[in-house]
Amino acid sequence: MAGNQQRRNARTSNKKGMIVGSGGQRRKQLKGKGPTPKAEERPGHVAARKATREAAPGGAEPRGAGRAQGGRPQGGRSSGPRRSSTRGATEMVAGRNSVLEALRTHIPAHTLYVASRLESDDRVRESITLATQSGIAVLEGSRAELDRLTDGAVHQGLALQVPPYEYAHPEDLLDVELPGTPLIVALDGITDPRNLGAIIRSVGAFGGHGVVVPSRRSVGMTASAWKTAAGAAARVRVAQATNLNRALQDYRQAGFFVVGLDADGDVELPGLELADQPLVIVVGSEGKGLSRLVRENCDQIVSIPMAGVTESLNAGIATAVALYEVTRSRRKA
Repeated sequence: MAGNQQRRNARTSNKKGMIVGSGGQRRKQLKGKGPTPKAEERPGHVAARKATREAAPGGAEPRGAGRAQGGRPQGGRSSGPRRSSTRGATEMVAGRNSVLEALRTHIPAHTLYVASRLESDDRVRESITLATQSGIAVLEGSRAELDRLTDGAVHQGLALQVPPYEYAHPEDLLDVELPGTPLIVALDGITDPRNLGAIIRSVGAFGGHGVVVPSRRSVGMTASAWKTAAGAAARVRVAQATNLNRALQDYRQAGFFVVGLDADGDVELPGLELADQPLVIVVGSEGKGLSRLVRENCDQIVSIPMAGVTESLNAGIATAVALYEVTRSRRKA
């Protein structure tokens, strides 16, 4: 034969042969797995783990067991303070006054940073001495390094690295041993750390017993708040409330009167007849004021009289004015 037909094993036809199948020989192996098991019976499922915990004698109790609404322990108050730390890493306290006050009050700290070729004064020398006596590391760095560590704050050549702030529980402010009738300031929607620092400073100046801040949608104790407080944050306790409205209700049950500070108040501040009672002053944000639920939990809404109709005060100044008036009224009584 001519052509390619002479190749060995050459194909002489395009017709395919029969394809041999299984003929049903493996049909018995194709069995289904049956109905889907219940969630409690699936290994690794949340419901299965929960069922295992509940069935085990003396097993770990579910989260939240032993606590009533609002996170308060059942059967009365617990012994000792309950604290929660801020999110994130350490904080930097900047400025000579703030650093010195923090060291004087033995606030836990990691490192004291001192700028190179710093013009020393009494505050710098005392800060280094206190840090050395407390076992705090003292490191020297350039001003550029301190600028970076303090995020551009005015550090005056001194910066102190401290752990995340530990908040008190709102109930802990009832146990603060200070002379005079209890006075607490609660913040509703304050987001500027400088306002928080100024309020803490005013609370310390007028003998207040503490400050309450919400855990959400509110400013926390940042380095900027420390700086503005000018050391008062070392003396004034700041509590963090998971639910501000519930905390206000708890204060009312403890015998406090809750007074909201708002431009649309029912009475003016000089006419506040509750000044001599245990008091919680609630301060809202400058733009939105008090939230609706917070207003409903107030016994009275008080405004600060001003001559200018269009003028307004920021939260820090308004709090200082209110605290001064309450203190003045109490001294007269």
